[in-house]
Amino acid sequence: MAAVLRSAILRNVRVPVVGNGSKVVSSLWAHRSSYVRSMSSHDDHLERSQVVDRIVDIVKSFPKVDPSKVTPEVHFQKDLGLDSLDNVEIVMAIEEEFKLEIPDKEADKIDSCALAIEYVYNHPMAS
Repeated sequence: MAAVLRSAILRNVRVPVVGNGSKVVSSLWAHRSSYVRSMSSHDDHLERSQVVDRIVDIVKSFPKVDPSKVTPEVHFQKDLGLDSLDNVEIVMAIEEEFKLEIPDKEADKIDSCALAIEYVYNHPMAS
């Protein structure tokens, strides 16, 4: 519950950027005025369908998996017959694909496409 609330808040947090004419911008930073950057937690949040497609593609491309058995709800061990090491490799591939670092505590919980999709979709820095 807390993770869902946190991600919902982070998706909507915006910090205004101060422009060149403002007195808040010091002369020290005046030379950086052309590098104005929005300070949101996640400007281009991924659509759920994008996350689903990319995760399903990752799992389908795994060497030990029959691509015809992969669905967004598939369980890695029960449905695909993968072991815990294969599970770790899939999570690592997901981290690489979405440019994330998933803590070990969380990675151990991801044992299906559905959980991977949920984790990535709710992660504020997934890209």
